[in-house]
Amino acid sequence: MSTRPPTLGLRHLALWVHPDAFDATLRFYTEGLGLGVDWHPDPDNIYLSSGGDNVALHRAMAPRQVTHEDSPLDHLGFVMASADDVRAWHAFLEPKAGELGIELLNAPKLHRDGATSFYLRDPAGHQVQMLHVPSIRV
Repeated sequence: MSTRPPTLGLRHLALWVHPDAFDATLRFYTEGLGLGVDWHPDPDNIYLSSGGDNVALHRAMAPRQVTHEDSPLDHLGFVMASADDVRAWHAFLEPKAGELGIELLNAPKLHRDGATSFYLRDPAGHQVQMLHVPSIRV
């Protein structure tokens, strides 16, 4: 094949979630971020969608160990259409942080490359970036 086939981008992410954090993590992604349930084939797996992206949560049962110190995943990001949207998400999530079981790690910040973002930690411990990158077309 001489031409590279097209992709729609990185639109799917699957996360292992410790059993103790599974329900709280599901609640954060559905109630906090507004993702809808696409498919719930069994109690240990659920697939969520924003309409453009798909996030799978998989309950990590023994012998699988979930430790963020050893994880190769640094963070996952949700792209916003504007820097104002990033700031609006921070303002929306800040008063709900305790209720949603999340930790806001910083306030929105303008980066040297023109991106604007802030980080949070979801109930399972994954670092999540809420991000606007001017070069990403939405």
